[in-house]
Amino acid sequence: MSLSTATGSHVLVLDTMCLSQFARTDRLDVLGDLLLGWDCWTTRVVSDELRHGGAQYPELDAISDLDWLAITPFDTDEEILALLKWSSLVGAGDRDQGEASVFALAELRSGVALTDDRRAKQVAREHGIEVHGTVWLLAMACRGGKLTEVNAGSLIDGFLSLEARLPCTGAGFSRYARSHGLL
Repeated sequence: MSLSTATGSHVLVLDTMCLSQFARTDRLDVLGDLLLGWDCWTTRVVSDELRHGGAQYPELDAISDLDWLAITPFDTDEEILALLKWSSLVGAGDRDQGEASVFALAELRSGVALTDDRRAKQVAREHGIEVHGTVWLLAMACRGGKLTEVNAGSLIDGFLSLEARLPCTGAGFSRYARSHGLL
């Protein structure tokens, strides 16, 4: 089963955390393969966060060159209004603007938001956005035959070495994913 048939949507809007984790572990190629068939987006807010992080982590600069990831600038009235709405809902200070922009774009494009921020995910779900995290993405890739559970666990361990906020370890991935109906 592909990721898009798992959710019924073909639009995925990625947040800073997911993109950063794959970039900093030099696995953007894997992410691109996992997302084949998706219409992948992020926002100028996320892009700016990544560019700012590029001073400390130069590998983040590679994200701006991905041909499979479109970036929306939030320059239409509809986009700006959606961003203002989600900034208010998320309580977006400087640290939450990326999530707010991802949720705004997911809402506008009837897409799925991808972030690992638990609090932000809760707000998005309460307001009707389909939102998931990196572990969900890896589990869907396993279900679709694009990734083995062992490979998913290895990716998770790599992300955790970067202090990612994930709900399981690589060794606990299969158990966690099964207990949450992801595998």
